[in-house]
Amino acid sequence: LVEENRLHTICTSGNCPNIGECWNAGTATLMILGKICTRSCKFCGTATGKPLPSDAEEPDRVAKAVSMMGLKHCVITSVDRDDLPDGGANHWAATIRKIKEYNPGVTVETLIPDFRGDLAAVDTVIEARADVISHNIETVERLTPLIRSVAKYDVSLKVISHIASKGIPAKSGLMLGLGETEAEVVCAMNDLRAAGCTIITIG
Repeated sequence: LVEENRLHTICTSGNCPNIGECWNAGTATLMILGKICTRSCKFCGTATGKPLPSDAEEPDRVAKAVSMMGLKHCVITSVDRDDLPDGGANHWAATIRKIKEYNPGVTVETLIPDFRGDLAAVDTVIEARADVISHNIETVERLTPLIRSVAKYDVSLKVISHIASKGIPAKSGLMLGLGETEAEVVCAMNDLRAAGCTIITIG
């Protein structure tokens, strides 16, 4: 289905080691706005370079794929598109709306970029009414400049706080095993909670 609909997943693009477990269970995270990222974060296997123009038909294809897969809950992420004036926010909104139009009752979880801290772009996504909006902080504050290529710790917290202020469940995630201390992990969790994050994943 992914191939037939010319879709991308972070599972394959990011070389995720858990792909077998998730795909065997019938779950996948669809990735919009192409498969080439404008950033080069150290933890990610997604290709970096100059992306192709966004595909106006992609939201429709994603929505139909969600229907064909029979999903009750779908998770959408994207590459970073720092080359676009809105960071891809309008494409995000169109995708969410199409999924809900084609699939009434399906819950939509989005894992969005930081849009370089542009809260107007974040609002564009929020207004499309995803059920959960996630933005990963990825690692502790000290390691952020070493692990993430453009994103900043405080900007990520600002994005999460803005999502939470709009009454939408705000989610985030961080990785362990990059050289952080236990105290730093607890500090990051406290920072997320203070920003209004109510769901956290740790991997």
